[in-house]
Amino acid sequence: MTAIDMPTVREPTDSRFSASAELPALSIEGLSHSYGTRRALIDVSFAVAPASFTALLGLNGAGKSTLFSLVTRLFGVQSGRVVIFGHDINLAPGEALRLMGVVFQARTLDLDLSLTQNLLYHAALHGIARGEARKRAAEVLARIDLSDRAGSKVRDLSGGQMRRLEIARALLHRPRLLLLDEATVGLDVNARADILSHVRRLVTEQGIGVLWATHLFDEIVPSDQLVVLHQGRVLAHDKVSRIIDETATQNVGAAFARLTEAATTSGNPSA
Repeated sequence: MTAIDMPTVREPTDSRFSASAELPALSIEGLSHSYGTRRALIDVSFAVAPASFTALLGLNGAGKSTLFSLVTRLFGVQSGRVVIFGHDINLAPGEALRLMGVVFQARTLDLDLSLTQNLLYHAALHGIARGEARKRAAEVLARIDLSDRAGSKVRDLSGGQMRRLEIARALLHRPRLLLLDEATVGLDVNARADILSHVRRLVTEQGIGVLWATHLFDEIVPSDQLVVLHQGRVLAHDKVSRIIDETATQNVGAAFARLTEAATTSGNPSA
């Protein structure tokens, strides 16, 4: 493949995706979505393995939030399939969504409730008994080092602490797949690093499959799986190190630039 060639979209070659391995935590198959005449997603396909960190990289407007809205059923699927651990979200939404936790870009905590109250309210929505909910709330607060703030109002937390609480809340019903949409937006460098480190530990210590949407190159490491989304299309899906090799570049930023420039030159229609 020459330096100006754009790699074809293909499934990762990681052995965890073999036919004998576990079902993918998330499988996106030929997903398309339009807002009137504007195409936001165009035949998007990729998979997230259990116990893996997959970065969804794209500029603002690439279609990341639309994709999250479809996976979480905020929008109805117009074309294609979304499957979570073998459960199609259209055919078996309850089973699929029970296996998934979500942290959206916009903050969704109740600022006037305490940390524990926010967690108990979320637990009630998932049908978790109050005694069990209190136990889980205490566990997740301890895990994110906020036990001493359990009775504090959320509005008194820092931005990084709020994000950690939102992640803890998303894990309260013990999902096997976690989606995070631009989870570090608005945080300082130290808070960003803390959130990212925490999420990566969830992968290695709890075996959770993670889809991490971002536009920041420095949040991605060579061992990650990477999906490059540009103008509604997947330009590459593979291990970061292989994408860098195939684009004949030195880092994620340069690989992203090479891929998007090639897509523009080839005349792919925008979303």
